[in-house]
Amino acid sequence: MPRRRTSSSSSSTGSTSGSTSGTAAAPRNRTPQPVRIRRRSFGDFVKAFFALVALAVLLVGVPGALATQIGWPLPDGVPSFDWLQQEITVHTFLNILTVIVWLAWAQFTACVLVEMKAALSGVGVPGRVPGAGPSQLLARQLVAALLLVGATAASFTPGLSQLGNSYDANQQPTVAAAQATPGLFAQQQEQASGAAAALAEQASHAAAHADAGGSTAQQGDTKFYRIQPPEGRHHDSLWEIAQRHLGDGRRYKEIFELNKDRVQPDGSKLSEASLIRPGWIMEMPGDARGGDLVEMPDEAPNVSPDVQQQISDYARTGDHAQGAGAQGGGHAHGGGATQVSVPEQQRPAHDTGHQQATAVGAESDSSFGLPEALLTAPLLAAGLLGALGRRRRQALWQSAFGSVGGRRGMEPPTPTGDAQDVQDALLVGADPEGVRLLDRSLRALAASLAEESRALPVVYAAWLSNGDLHLQLAQPAGKPPAPWQQGQDQTFWMLSRTDAERYEDVDTAAPYPGLVSLGTMDDSRLLLNLEAVPGIVSLSGREADRAAVFASVAAELATNGWSDRMTITLVGFGEDLTPLAPNRIRHLEDVEALVETMEAETRQRRGALGAAGHDSVLTGRTGPAQHTRWAPHLVLLAAQPSAEDAVTLAELAADASRLGIGYLVGTETGDLPGAAWEMEITGEGKLLAPLLGLELDAQLLPAAQQRAVVELFVEADPERETDGPASTPPFLVDISEQGRPAVYARLVGPYEIIGLDTPDGERSALLHEALALLLLHREGVHPRVLSSALWPRGVTDDVRSALLDRLHDWLGADPDGTPRLATDSSGRLTLAKTVVSDLDVLRSLYHEATQGRGVGSRAVRGRLLTDALVLVRGPLLADRPEGRYRWLTHEIVDAQLPLLVADTGLALCEFHMEKNRAEKAIEALQAALRTAPADERLWHELLRATHATGDSERLTALATDLIGRSGARGLPPRTEALLDELLPAWRDAIAAVG
Repeated sequence: MPRRRTSSSSSSTGSTSGSTSGTAAAPRNRTPQPVRIRRRSFGDFVKAFFALVALAVLLVGVPGALATQIGWPLPDGVPSFDWLQQEITVHTFLNILTVIVWLAWAQFTACVLVEMKAALSGVGVPGRVPGAGPSQLLARQLVAALLLVGATAASFTPGLSQLGNSYDANQQPTVAAAQATPGLFAQQQEQASGAAAALAEQASHAAAHADAGGSTAQQGDTKFYRIQPPEGRHHDSLWEIAQRHLGDGRRYKEIFELNKDRVQPDGSKLSEASLIRPGWIMEMPGDARGGDLVEMPDEAPNVSPDVQQQISDYARTGDHAQGAGAQGGGHAHGGGATQVSVPEQQRPAHDTGHQQATAVGAESDSSFGLPEALLTAPLLAAGLLGALGRRRRQALWQSAFGSVGGRRGMEPPTPTGDAQDVQDALLVGADPEGVRLLDRSLRALAASLAEESRALPVVYAAWLSNGDLHLQLAQPAGKPPAPWQQGQDQTFWMLSRTDAERYEDVDTAAPYPGLVSLGTMDDSRLLLNLEAVPGIVSLSGREADRAAVFASVAAELATNGWSDRMTITLVGFGEDLTPLAPNRIRHLEDVEALVETMEAETRQRRGALGAAGHDSVLTGRTGPAQHTRWAPHLVLLAAQPSAEDAVTLAELAADASRLGIGYLVGTETGDLPGAAWEMEITGEGKLLAPLLGLELDAQLLPAAQQRAVVELFVEADPERETDGPASTPPFLVDISEQGRPAVYARLVGPYEIIGLDTPDGERSALLHEALALLLLHREGVHPRVLSSALWPRGVTDDVRSALLDRLHDWLGADPDGTPRLATDSSGRLTLAKTVVSDLDVLRSLYHEATQGRGVGSRAVRGRLLTDALVLVRGPLLADRPEGRYRWLTHEIVDAQLPLLVADTGLALCEFHMEKNRAEKAIEALQAALRTAPADERLWHELLRATHATGDSERLTALATDLIGRSGARGLPPRTEALLDELLPAWRDAIAAVG
């Protein structure tokens, strides 16, 4: 067998020995180490004896006592109807109690059998008996104690074979279970440079041989282990092999994957992790160390030529398993194996801390026209919906303050086609409450740790399950601050939804802005902290599938609500995603530009951390530093880099986790040199990471939906130039006497309905809310959007259908028989023109006064504007009950209404000032200010109108009122300039008054 060779890029430059590239590098840690077999103490035998007694009592004594003392508790024959009418006696209760005890005994016996089978077979991962948490724990401890005198107990899962460890009943099992991760995952700052060199060495080695068609596993520093014959009662197991040579028994799966279905020297194959035989050969991961049982056939003089030949022959059978081997090797670069899993007993009934999954599942039959990818991505949908609302408000305000009179368009464009479907999907799928709780919980945790002068722990991932938040830490970080609780071990912190809801907003930096949703597993949502990964995260799969994952990650990072500021660099894709967050997203053309940028960024961040005296960005985020100083920089590279670029990126990424930099890189082959964590997206939408223990239903943003989302943001861009005239309201009312509506709803102020009977008291509030939503969306409302607004936690089809039937009956029909609630061609619910609201009338009056008949007739314009202002009785739905109408947070009507009222007041003020009627103008402005008190334009016109009266004292009083309203911020610059023009001595006058 040829000798294994390695090449080191880090050492070649400093070597003057004249060796060529083929010279073998000395392998590390080759000193033979004897296998240490734990000796059993007297205490072990005592524990085993008492465990045997306890098992005998529970398994034999309990059923024996039941059979001899109480007898058979069930009836001997089939009970008759008269049996149900018999008197209940003490004997009846005893029989019921006996049945319960028999069932409990049967369950405990099943637990003992499962634990015994797992222990004797060496699997190390016992099966779970449904509903038998405490019973199985007791059985596990007793079996562990009984077998502690033999070697098989060593194959138990960590922590459960240590009899005497107390079980804290107050600890809640967590959603995630992970392994301790040696190597880079736990290295401190001073080890980063050495890790980078080692990583570059392995990455360059793999890259060099990849170009030559070689195999990483074949040409690398491959090691083998030969299964040893039993010594007494000690039998070798994959768990113990992983424990001795990889430092963690839970990495036995890596060994299994490397050797699965490969022909052994005796002609058989490894098919189950528990079935290994003496004389078999196991290929080991590249970071296996220690012990005289790790054998290189050409460097092990104590190995016979026959065994050397067996190992050589076995090594040639590994080509078919290189997929697993490459994953193992790549993962070893990261320094260990991280196992992430969801315990079966913790599987919740809902998704993501909000019951959106229930809503989606309950209404799946009615999802026509709506993309499921966004319906099942509540955090992504909430982020996109919130960012879209902010963009539309910005466009409204920018248009309002940059225009005169009615030149601008009051209404944002109504989306159509795919954009409308995507908007509806965002409305249905979004979970803004879940985002708010996640943000508050993480910031409150950071604030609590800062108060205790504790650093933020490194968090690899977060799970959201049934409202509870579980943080997976890189390493134990002590007891979490209340109300956080420790999970099943010291690497998990958990916060229940009930405790999270008690948090208030705190002024602190976002501690983990790099968290991003990857998908769901067992109905729990996983968020990976990209900036905490100790190296590169690689993603393989078909190009279209990878693109959907990259788009989802980029969109959520750009719009999420649990971060402050960040930089997202997109390479090889996503140029059209920039409109989602122009201040966050940056697009680079190629990898060369990326490498140049990240080298400078890495140097700058290292210098900044050193100057600040911080070991990582997490330390800075809990201190007095500015929020933006330690913002993350996340790199998403969709195309696979060249071998040389991959090595460079691997070197940069080796120290990236403490610098707040994260890398997600796409690869076509699944073999990326230097990748710390490796994932694969399948055509069925599964996100696989075998060495991380993950198989997720991936969160995706397919190309069609990506284009539709971008279209929504582009249409709402305040800088977008439109060639057409000012937009017209989507629904105009006939304001003549002939246009009197059949149903009139007053929404501006207290909610009132004229023209309909009051519905049943129990359902009145629900019907009123449904009608308000329809009135605010005259373009139509998807049935799923309506039901999602009324029941954010989900609703079944029959309940929704019953509501629509009642709403249809309540609204009735027009005299010609036309129903007032109809369904358009797209399936959306629409109201008849005979059902109007005062907001519809207000828009129509303003439109007619500024763009219709009022343009050519001063008298008509004055009358229309006056009638419009009379309609304003207060804010929208002023008396809405608490806890209802939460869907208004998604709307921009709360921004539209004040602007519309302000524009009406300004237009009426202008109308009166044309005739020098200052008092009438002041009256109109004051009426508008009651609904739009923050509109600076109204105050400016009020100052001018007051100045026109010639009353300087009145003007001084108004200026004093303005200063009081402005508070600590002071007057806006434009307001100060106007006062300087109208009342030059206003400062002295106000000082004299004050």
